[in-house]
Amino acid sequence: MREITTTADLAAFCEEARAHPFVTLDTEFLRERTYYAQLCLIQMAYPGDGDESAALIDVLTGEIDLAPLYDLMRDTSVVKVFHAARQDLEIFWQKAEVLPDPLFDTQVAAMVCGYGEQVGYETLVRSICKAGLDKSSRFTDWSQRPLSKKQKAYALADVTWLRQIYQNLSRKLEETGRARWVQEELGVLLSPDTYRTEPEEAWRRLKTRSSSPRFLAIAKALAAWREREAQSRDVPRNRLLKDDALLEVASNGPLTVEDLGKSRLLLREARKGRTAEAIVEAVKSAVTAPEETWPKAPPREQGGQASPALMDLLKVLLRARSEKSGVAQKLIATTSELEAFVLGRPEGERLRNGWRHELFGQQAEALIDGRIALGAGGKSVKVVELDG
Repeated sequence: MREITTTADLAAFCEEARAHPFVTLDTEFLRERTYYAQLCLIQMAYPGDGDESAALIDVLTGEIDLAPLYDLMRDTSVVKVFHAARQDLEIFWQKAEVLPDPLFDTQVAAMVCGYGEQVGYETLVRSICKAGLDKSSRFTDWSQRPLSKKQKAYALADVTWLRQIYQNLSRKLEETGRARWVQEELGVLLSPDTYRTEPEEAWRRLKTRSSSPRFLAIAKALAAWREREAQSRDVPRNRLLKDDALLEVASNGPLTVEDLGKSRLLLREARKGRTAEAIVEAVKSAVTAPEETWPKAPPREQGGQASPALMDLLKVLLRARSEKSGVAQKLIATTSELEAFVLGRPEGERLRNGWRHELFGQQAEALIDGRIALGAGGKSVKVVELDG
């Protein structure tokens, strides 16, 4: 194992990695006390058995420029392999607006290869590598130095076993002709839009049952203020205003700090001073805006509901197709996507395209149109074609 703390050593390691078809990567970070993830450690490995083929890049010790790593990310001759890459890629995008090209995510690949829903790294190590992992260091503070031997061993294992897992899954995908399926899924991870957080859209993450335009207008203004404030102060959203308190304020619509203080769920810091004034101003800006600018409820909350009986049939078909193909059920379609598919809403569109259409969408359309039926075939579900 190599411990890298200088730009020169990082550049040398990345240059060695370029001689190989792939490199495995992982990160350790903290974000409990900040809005943006605090990167603490990067792990990398390229094919090989010796200690020189794996490295820990300590971004907190000394001064190190990650430019050589970002150049490797852009090198299209080397596949960058992660497990559950979403949060790792978010860090790289926020720091340098760089995303790995090409990318391979072993969690996505495992879901296509029959390992179930959002399979964990430890499960793949046990199933594919026939080894166990010591996970006792998982929740340690990675910002503290020096790192212990146990922490280093834990961090390194996240990329050394990943080499064998990648080769195994990659081979299965080629054998089954499903490599294209994984690449379709990785499109979301490789889109910069995935990692951009627009304050004016933050309200859409809120879980609310109300469709009142006035309520939604206030919730939107509060969520936008909270997002901008959290970003500028680099603190977690909920440290400023928790979701349940935000929804309570949106429901009550206080127009003075005194009225705001009557809220049950507000944190003490939000009841006074600059924060309280900002919350009241956000409420005022929402209720005084022209009503035609108030947001409408998300499409799923507006009229129309799929037949429960038809939804049950589609879920049976979905489960049957999942079992037969070995592809994780939730990767094929969620319940909300099924309903959108039935009702012709945009959220169900991906079931009409690509590998999902081949695997499930075609038969789902036939079931809805009455061209096929479902029956019991021994211990499994069978599809029965109907005449006419």
